[in-house]
Amino acid sequence: MPIHLEIVTAERLVLSDDVDQVNAPTKDGRVGILPRHMPLLTVLTEGELSIIKGGVRTEFAVFGGFMEVLPDRITILADSCDRSDEIDLERAEEAKRRAEERLSSRKSNQDMALAEADLRRALMQIKMAKVRKAPGA
Repeated sequence: MPIHLEIVTAERLVLSDDVDQVNAPTKDGRVGILPRHMPLLTVLTEGELSIIKGGVRTEFAVFGGFMEVLPDRITILADSCDRSDEIDLERAEEAKRRAEERLSSRKSNQDMALAEADLRRALMQIKMAKVRKAPGA
């Protein structure tokens, strides 16, 4: 018996499908959600979000947000969420270089915080893109 999952960002509906399991990074650590899970509302952190459907695992890079779990559905409202097979490795590596340059320029605290966030996002995208391309992935 699958559970319905919706992953939504401000820009788009990332996924709407019935899945067998969801593994998500939360402020309290990774959680695994199966159908008929007890209700839960939690804050997502940046990290690897994975779903399993029919024995096939699909990976996403998620960057904050909220997850609501009800016995029959899961709703993820993510600040940003990229499916690993949609990540352009070259673009992510270029974003990493730009963020590192901004960090080395030592501008205002706000600029530094934005550059650090951009760097974390680029590093997560690179990691997810490489996981996708790894043998056996």
